[in-house]
Amino acid sequence: MRLAHSLIALALLLPSLASAHAFKVGERVPAVGVNDRGELIYQQDKFSYQPWNSAQLSGKVRVILHIAGRSSAKEQNAALIEAIKAAKLPHDRYQTTTVVNTDDAIPGTGMFVRSSIESNKKQFPWSQFIIDSNGSARKAWQLEKGGSAIVVLDKTAHVRYAKDGPLTQDEVQQAMKLLHELLDK
Repeated sequence: MRLAHSLIALALLLPSLASAHAFKVGERVPAVGVNDRGELIYQQDKFSYQPWNSAQLSGKVRVILHIAGRSSAKEQNAALIEAIKAAKLPHDRYQTTTVVNTDDAIPGTGMFVRSSIESNKKQFPWSQFIIDSNGSARKAWQLEKGGSAIVVLDKTAHVRYAKDGPLTQDEVQQAMKLLHELLDK
């Protein structure tokens, strides 16, 4: 009987263990570098890439949006992105860093994913877009495949909020409130 209770408790606990990410509130994001592709740069009507490292995250309040290279992953946290756009946060103190895991794209769609990212970079040049062709960030940050994660950082690059998976409407409001509080400091 005791074994049955232990097995039930373990079965209930497993889903939460499987979705555990490596972000800890009050700490910096786990270190990761993206050298294959990396940060998308748009200058003089041309795109190029440069290596990117999570050590570059300090200096601004930011939201890291980590998404699989699939439209279904992008849609998971679209409500937060729309709220950020509507808030018109100051570009000199705030930045969205979108890390796209193209290693987790539907086979044959990589070219379309990159084209969509390039279009977004043209439309939002103050935002940072990282193309992670090897899934380095997903692995280092222990994120679920095929999904979307949100991390709010203060200007010293310490985690203030993190969630792997879609945010509820209440969580979107909490994240926006936190961003405004961090920007008012």
